[in-house]
Amino acid sequence: MNKIFFLFIILFALSIQLHAQDMYKVKADKLRVRETNDPKSKIIGFLPQNENVAVLDTTNAKFYKIKVTNGQGWVSKEFLEKIASAKKPEVKAAVALEIPKTAKSYSDLIFFIVVALIMGFILYFIFKYSKQNKILIGLTTIIVLIVIYFCFVTFVKEKVITGVYVNDVEAQYKSFDFKSKDSVEVKDIYTDSTFTTKYTIDGDMIKMYDQQNTILLLIRNENTLVGEGFTKGNFSKK
Repeated sequence: MNKIFFLFIILFALSIQLHAQDMYKVKADKLRVRETNDPKSKIIGFLPQNENVAVLDTTNAKFYKIKVTNGQGWVSKEFLEKIASAKKPEVKAAVALEIPKTAKSYSDLIFFIVVALIMGFILYFIFKYSKQNKILIGLTTIIVLIVIYFCFVTFVKEKVITGVYVNDVEAQYKSFDFKSKDSVEVKDIYTDSTFTTKYTIDGDMIKMYDQQNTILLLIRNENTLVGEGFTKGNFSKK
C-alpha cells in the first residue's frame, strides 16, 4: 500500500510544476501525512525525504495542508523546507476596442432640407395659381409628400440592420449576426471561430472593426448585403 502511495506522490510531484502553488521539500526520513491537522488524526500515507510537495494552506500554527494524488492531507510544518514560491498570474490589461471617430456629415440633411423647401414652394404656387382646381391640388400634394418621404428615408432616416446574413460563396467571413445597433457576431470559417465586434453605418456602408481588419459591407437592400475582399460575396438575410 505504501509503495503505491509513494508512486502516486512521485507522479504528482512531476505534475504540480504546472500549478501556481508554494513548493516545499521534505526534511524528515519518512514524513507522516495525516487526514486532518490534528496530531492524533488518521495517518493516510508517508512522504520520503527530499520529496517535493505543493502546500495549499499555511495558516495553521503546526501543520501545513498539502495536495496529494488521492486528495489532500496535513503534515507537520517542522519537517518542510520552502524551496519555491507560487508565481503570481500575469494580469493582462483588457484592450478596449474603439471605433474610429469619423466626422459627421450634414450634406444629406442639407439636401433633404433643400428638396423639402422646393416641394413646399411648388405646393404653395399650386395652391395660389391653380384657381382652386381640387384635382390638381390633390395630385400635386400627393406627389410632393411622396418625394419628401422618399428623400427622408433615403437621406435622413438612420439605417438599422438586424438579423443574420449568410454568404453564398466560400469566403473568410461566412455570416454576420447583427445583435444590436452597434454589435455584430461574425463567423470566421478560416479560423473556425466566432467573435463579436462593433460596427457603424455610414450611408449605405457598414463598417466593422476587429483587432486586425476593417470589414466593409454595402447595403443593397434590407435583405441583401454585398461584400468585397475578406467579405466577398452576397449576404442574404435568413
